[in-house]
Amino acid sequence: MKTRIQAVKELKEQMRGATLDEVRAKQRELSDQLFRLRFQFAGGQSDTLRKIRELRRDIARVETILGEREAGKA
Repeated sequence: MKTRIQAVKELKEQMRGATLDEVRAKQRELSDQLFRLRFQFAGGQSDTLRKIRELRRDIARVETILGEREAGKA
């Protein structure tokens, strides 16, 4: 089983090697997951809070990589 640190490193490596469209698609996918988890959390499933926090951080990581790419093009 992967630890969270390994999963984060893998996500970063994946996104740095991906095309701009792939990074944007990953951002949309993570945002959709976050949307669904918020509904579950509102429904009373308490175990989703940690997942929501992790997803928000993953989205921020992907957005950082997008910002670096866009700044590099400008």
